Amino acid sequence: MSTATVSGPDIDSDPDRLRLRGQTLPRWAPLAVAAGAVVVSLLIYLLTPVDSEIQIVLMAALLFVIATTVVSTVVEGGRRARDRFATTLVYTAFLLAVIPLVAVLVSVISKGAGRLDAGFFTHSMNGIGARDVGGGIYHAIIGTVEQVLLASVLAVPFGLLVAIYLVEYGRGRISRVISFFVDVLTGLPSIIAGLFILAFWVLALDQGFSGFAGALALAVLMIPTVVRSAEEMLKLVPNELREAGYALGVPQWRTILRVVVPTALPGIVTGVMLAVARVAGETAPVLLTVFGTNLINSNPFSGEQSSLPLYIYSQAGQPQQFAVDRAWAAALVLIIIIMVLNLVARLFAGRNRLK
Repeated sequence: MSTATVSGPDIDSDPDRLRLRGQTLPRWAPLAVAAGAVVVSLLIYLLTPVDSEIQIVLMAALLFVIATTVVSTVVEGGRRARDRFATTLVYTAFLLAVIPLVAVLVSVISKGAGRLDAGFFTHSMNGIGARDVGGGIYHAIIGTVEQVLLASVLAVPFGLLVAIYLVEYGRGRISRVISFFVDVLTGLPSIIAGLFILAFWVLALDQGFSGFAGALALAVLMIPTVVRSAEEMLKLVPNELREAGYALGVPQWRTILRVVVPTALPGIVTGVMLAVARVAGETAPVLLTVFGTNLINSNPFSGEQSSLPLYIYSQAGQPQQFAVDRAWAAALVLIIIIMVLNLVARLFAGRNRLK
């Protein structure tokens, strides 16, 4: 018995008929689209009344996103075009966020690096007149380090204990009230914290201006950041670790101290450094509570003291160019100090990560 075979087109010889793999944009296509967007934006800048560099950057980013989506729709289809649109939007937003940071760093380094020398770190402003070129930030560095350390000593243990209570013990109305006030403190303007310490500590208790008064104001600003960051990190600790400790008969307080806190320690340290970075550059609360001085005062509990933000504020407001140069140099030093603190925190958190 013979079987008849029906002849037809050879599907294997024509893989495009299967559409198993659609067309994709070449790797150079996004770069070409970006170059075209930049060229069009420059032409608009040259041929139209638009004279703002920020508008040109935003216009180039918008043209890049639109052009990439259109080209991807034509070549790859709607499904991949939507995926490429979301990806392009994320990368564009990242670049737009990085550009101001890079611009600030370049501006501060270019304007402040030339004033940095050994004398700038080892001398204060004592005896420096309005028209004198010398002077340094030795007294301001001492004030900033002491005030931030005191604020950390006050805020970090208190904030960590509050976070532990909210996560491990907090139930009912008291926990909700504490969370509400922490949220209120999170959005508290820094000048309000300075006014509170000024009215209570400096005026009502007649303690006078001092570095410790500034540390109290900075601690008020640090507490909500420490509480929220530590709370979120403690919530990420698996409940199985707690249950394992309870199954072995370990008390709850010891389980928290030996298991929960060490597990969340890297994130807690990162949150603490974020709080330090926030308060290290605050000017308003320091201006109201520390008041500032040109002398070297290494005792934060007695007399007026200076700080780097207060030094930058006072020098930037003077008309002389060398005073403005000192302000830029002090700003660069403040950025370096914060970066070093964050690097140390990262190394510390990495070494204490549970294996």
